[in-house]
Amino acid sequence: MNILQALILGLIQGLTEFIPVSSSGHLVIMHELIGASGGLTFDVALHLGTLAALILFFYKDLLSLASSLVKKSKQTRLAWLLILATIPAVITGVLLESAAENQFRSLGLVSINLLIVALVMLAAEYYFKHRTKKTLLNETSKGQAISMGLAQAAAVIPGVSRSGAAITAGLFGGMDRVAATRFSFLLGVPIIFGASLKVLIKPDAFSQIGPQADIFIIGIFAAFISGFWAIKFLLRYLAKHSLNIFAYYRIGLALTILLSLALF
Repeated sequence: MNILQALILGLIQGLTEFIPVSSSGHLVIMHELIGASGGLTFDVALHLGTLAALILFFYKDLLSLASSLVKKSKQTRLAWLLILATIPAVITGVLLESAAENQFRSLGLVSINLLIVALVMLAAEYYFKHRTKKTLLNETSKGQAISMGLAQAAAVIPGVSRSGAAITAGLFGGMDRVAATRFSFLLGVPIIFGASLKVLIKPDAFSQIGPQADIFIIGIFAAFISGFWAIKFLLRYLAKHSLNIFAYYRIGLALTILLSLALF
């Protein structure tokens, strides 16, 4: 892998980690398009950039949530709900680790998942528009938290989208669109950290990173920059707009991939 490829993959990772179009799916696609090697270790390392973007953007919220676990406050309930919602992702990550590294990283599966989740997103938006009451972030229920945690756990499969799955589950659960997005992003901090650590502490991971340290650093920094921008963009966009544009993009991309696979 060269510097330009690392830069492209980093930018793609940062943008698509938070915009609900699937970062892992796009990385699988981009690896094929630009012929970049590096595999799962490099892709996971890029998550360190998006994790840094999340921490920087939400550092006040994270400090408040952490302190509320020690000293009870109005944020204590939300903090425990985020911990509760993290559990499904931890279990799924352990059970599906091997498949995520091998069987799930195929263009055919990515395209199918892009299409299926897009249709679910459109259904969620239709349901959302017909609800009169929407739940705000601090009103999140246990059921809503668990459903978003379960949905985000499915993002171990490329093409699903961590943010897209959680936000969609939130909409079906009656949450306000921005509230569901913020919950999804806050939930992403422990999940991304845990998933990244699990892969990067393996002995063979260091042997892959060492000779290409500069490549990894460039990719991670690019993911951080584009990820921070993507967080700001999506929160502002979803305050006034629906998820539909992202669903249509997913459908178009999925059909393009399937057609290409059929022809070539």
